[in-house]
Amino acid sequence: MSNLKIRNVAFIGHSGSGKTSLAEAFLFNGGAVAKLGKVTDKNTVMDYSPEETARGISISLATANVVWQGVKINIIDVPGFYDFEGEFEEALRAAGCAVLVADACGFVTVGAEKAVNYCVKNHVPLIIFVNGIDKENADYVKTAEAFREAYGRKIADMHTPIINGGKMQGYVSVISGKAYEFKPNGRQEIPVPANMASAIEELKQGLTEAAAETSDELLEKFFEEGTLSDDEILTGVRKGLGMGDTIPIMGGSAAQNIGVINLMNEVVDLMPSPDECKPASAVSVDTGDRKEITCDENAPFAGQVFKTIVDPFAGKLSMIRVFAGSVKNGDTVYNPTSGKEEKIGALYFLKGKKQDAADKLSAGDIGAIGKLSDTGTGDTLCNPKNKVRFDDITMPPAGYAMAVSAERSEEEDKVFQGLNRLREEDKSFAVEKNVETGQTVIRGIGETQLDVICQKLKNKYGCTAILSDPAIAYKETITGRSEAEGKHKKQSGGAGQFGVVNIRYEAGAEDGVFEFVDATVGGSVPKQFIPAVEKGLREAIKQGPLAQYPVVNVKCTLFDGKYHPVDSKEVAFVSAAKLSFEDGIVKARPVLLEPVYSYEITVPSDYLGDVLGDMSKRRGRVLGMESEGSYQKVNAEAPLAEMIKYSMDLRSMTQARGSYVSEFLRYEPVPFEIQDKIVAARKK
Repeated sequence: MSNLKIRNVAFIGHSGSGKTSLAEAFLFNGGAVAKLGKVTDKNTVMDYSPEETARGISISLATANVVWQGVKINIIDVPGFYDFEGEFEEALRAAGCAVLVADACGFVTVGAEKAVNYCVKNHVPLIIFVNGIDKENADYVKTAEAFREAYGRKIADMHTPIINGGKMQGYVSVISGKAYEFKPNGRQEIPVPANMASAIEELKQGLTEAAAETSDELLEKFFEEGTLSDDEILTGVRKGLGMGDTIPIMGGSAAQNIGVINLMNEVVDLMPSPDECKPASAVSVDTGDRKEITCDENAPFAGQVFKTIVDPFAGKLSMIRVFAGSVKNGDTVYNPTSGKEEKIGALYFLKGKKQDAADKLSAGDIGAIGKLSDTGTGDTLCNPKNKVRFDDITMPPAGYAMAVSAERSEEEDKVFQGLNRLREEDKSFAVEKNVETGQTVIRGIGETQLDVICQKLKNKYGCTAILSDPAIAYKETITGRSEAEGKHKKQSGGAGQFGVVNIRYEAGAEDGVFEFVDATVGGSVPKQFIPAVEKGLREAIKQGPLAQYPVVNVKCTLFDGKYHPVDSKEVAFVSAAKLSFEDGIVKARPVLLEPVYSYEITVPSDYLGDVLGDMSKRRGRVLGMESEGSYQKVNAEAPLAEMIKYSMDLRSMTQARGSYVSEFLRYEPVPFEIQDKIVAARKK
């Protein structure tokens, strides 16, 4: 067992399952706080922002630490609501281990399922804490059975519940055989109930077999002797947990602080310390070679910023997980992302919003650095003489888009500066200018996330942003061929203006947008005026005849014209070209084009029929499907206009189990009945 007395755990799970309450109980039991705070009283350590207290849910990850049995437990409280999935990715990168807080509701909730699937897929050490066993309709046994049904032999019963009156009143430790009754803020040892002895023996045999399978040495002893010692079972469980193959499960009530001490003991006894977890993967900046960074305090310093907090008054705080070496005040470190060096001015250990000054952060630990100027979330900081870069933190697809603008025009700069500052805190949303529609678009994971961002803008930066449906970047083109004359004649007191052009319009521009051909003969339009004709056409294609959308894929051939030796000027031929375009494009049967995107949609097989039916209603085309275990991957194409709210609709259709990625494909003609509606709306 490691001598490094640190355990890093992220509290993950469905929104409202009690993660923040569990963190509060950990801190209270370890003496880090004097009073047990409650989410309902809005006085917990981890939920401290105005947005969190107003909504009663966690919005940003928060960290705190507590010492238990001489071991420092770094806790990361992770939001469970789907819109804040980016926080989950950041927390797991930093902690590397997790406690799933699951509601004792008798089944596996969607949030719990997604969290366990992530941990199983990525071999993240995980303990399940079935929370709320004191609630009226709680059922620990049924909930544990639901997890066993879903994840089979991975689920390890470390304890068997003592049930009285349908409620879990205590437990018997499967390994030690000791029984405990839950008491406020603790537990009390009691005799093992007589009717439970055979069940405990059976569970211990199963646990022994699972522990034996984690190493050849234990397996050999088990075959020879038919049993293992309690310490060997514990060693096997620890090894299985460390590899992500064994998931211990236990129960309690975070709000009532029941069973929490038991969980804290298991975190210390079972969870791998940072030097027992798999090494972090990084790339050498100098050679490009991939290398493993082991948790060693004597190695060169290397850490990754996993979260940034920006305060308009206090400045920037960068939360960091140190993977190797150590860093102290006054050190100079290198950031390979920015290519710049940073001077360490202040180090902290965080407890929610409270900052405890630290002299040094060492390998395996989690802390924060104050006021770094060129470092953002996901950036690596390392020893300038040993430059490495950790992999980027993967963010979920930002599929939900809204147009964003300032409520008052004079606040526009303030809104967009504020959004850029908030982007430092939350990498899972993006702000971009759509050059085709002229709108500024904000993209995130869901509606709640974007609402929270607007609320933060108001609270932190004193400005109000308005969200609206984003405009679709329609275009216009022609399907026929036409010829049209454009004549500009202006006679005033002085010199006049005169220019006539004859232009042929057809589809098929070489670059897919605009092609101009000079086919005049005999100087019908003098060479010095030809660029003016092209200029007039290039200006004209910016607004088509149907709904004033840009015209694309049009070939314009100038084949004839007239001029006046005195009155013809450049401006006359610019105007003549525009007049010709207005007439010629209408004659060439214009149509509206809409953007079509490809969609790769991943959904559980049970929801496939609903998703396929919905796609056909959206004028979509399904191109193919393939199975991935209990999920189906659907490849489809659909017009963007029908898919604006798809991320929220897919979530609703699949109970948040579905996901998708999309990519622009091409433009296609809009069906005429829909085109008429778009044109009418545009004219309004």
